[in-house]
Amino acid sequence: MKPRLLNVNNYHYRRGGSDSVYFEHAALMGKLGWDNGFFSMHHPQNLESEWSRYFIDELEFGRNYSLARQVVNATKVVYSFEAQRKLEQLLQAFPADIAHLHCIYHHLSPSILDTLHRAGIPAVMTAHDLKIACPAYKMLNRTGVCERCNGGSLVNVVRHRCVRDSLGASAVVLLESSLHRWRQTYRNRLSRIVVPSRFFLEKFVEWGWPREVFVHIPNFVDADLFTPGYEPSSHFLYFGRLAPEKGLVTLMRAAAKAKVSLRVVGTGPMEAELHALQATLQADIEFLGYRTGADLHGLIRAARATVLPSEWYENAPMSVLESCALGTPVIGARIGGIPESLQEGETGWSFESGNVDDLAGVLARVAATDSSRLVQMGRSARQHVATHFSRARYASAMASLYSELGVRLAA
Repeated sequence: MKPRLLNVNNYHYRRGGSDSVYFEHAALMGKLGWDNGFFSMHHPQNLESEWSRYFIDELEFGRNYSLARQVVNATKVVYSFEAQRKLEQLLQAFPADIAHLHCIYHHLSPSILDTLHRAGIPAVMTAHDLKIACPAYKMLNRTGVCERCNGGSLVNVVRHRCVRDSLGASAVVLLESSLHRWRQTYRNRLSRIVVPSRFFLEKFVEWGWPREVFVHIPNFVDADLFTPGYEPSSHFLYFGRLAPEKGLVTLMRAAAKAKVSLRVVGTGPMEAELHALQATLQADIEFLGYRTGADLHGLIRAARATVLPSEWYENAPMSVLESCALGTPVIGARIGGIPESLQEGETGWSFESGNVDDLAGVLARVAATDSSRLVQMGRSARQHVATHFSRARYASAMASLYSELGVRLAA
């Protein structure tokens, strides 16, 4: 009989990198012979699923809900009895042998960990962000990178409006985090925590977590699904969300200072602000909007290098791996887990996060680099991810982890 894997995530569509990992992980395990079940939240953009009848009702911060609905939603963020009830119903139809959780807080809520524990199902969670340490999950607020809650009061979440810069949302998350820190929900209910970057592992240990609960398993890309191109153009490319923590203001000012061509792919809350900045800079910067699939891959292949100018603790961004798989070297900020995916001078370059002058210097240097050298680096980048971030290595590491927890494929 095939072992049964329950895949759990807030969203059942590819909203971001963590959601992509949720789907790719399930697909990979399915190919290896596991039966997959899914538990998530209803959303208009969800992919069709036979398991959707068990999904919880949609709950989103920032939506224009009635006051009564807002109160109900706030209680669900803290502890969702609805999620527990629907998960119990799903487990009757799909008695999972193990559950692999991705992002569950603020929507499904940590309450489901109690349900899995009562059912005797080992729970593994991939830490795509810093939520098990930081209530606001990013260690970031309007003051910049923030670790005030490490050994300090969680009231900092409200004091600095760490969630969406909203007093109300921050207060709800304060209640949620206080309850589950007091109950030790994550520590008592998770069997193991997968960390895609060593940076995250060390950061959690700094915040008091026991090292032995973590397993470092890097994300993977199936390089065979990416057709590389090694002939660089003259322009640089950013692709991703247009949000403050992504460092786009720094990137645009650096591109203007280095007098290089930059293309920006993506949408997000800073879009209008960035267009206004471009009107002031009058630099060679083009906004291309949202792109995906083959269209996006073509833009990445054509770039001289892609740039990831983050100004927060990135984990293990898939954008780096995907760029390298397409044969394009990466310029990455030295922050979070980004440096772990790069080999300085071999598959890409790094710069001090938030430093316009440092980034401008790197952009100018790469712009002046001989194309034959960039081709060589693109080939090295693809080989690096194919070797060190491969599907086979990821599958072997996950199978070993599940086996430690008593669940394995039959021989």
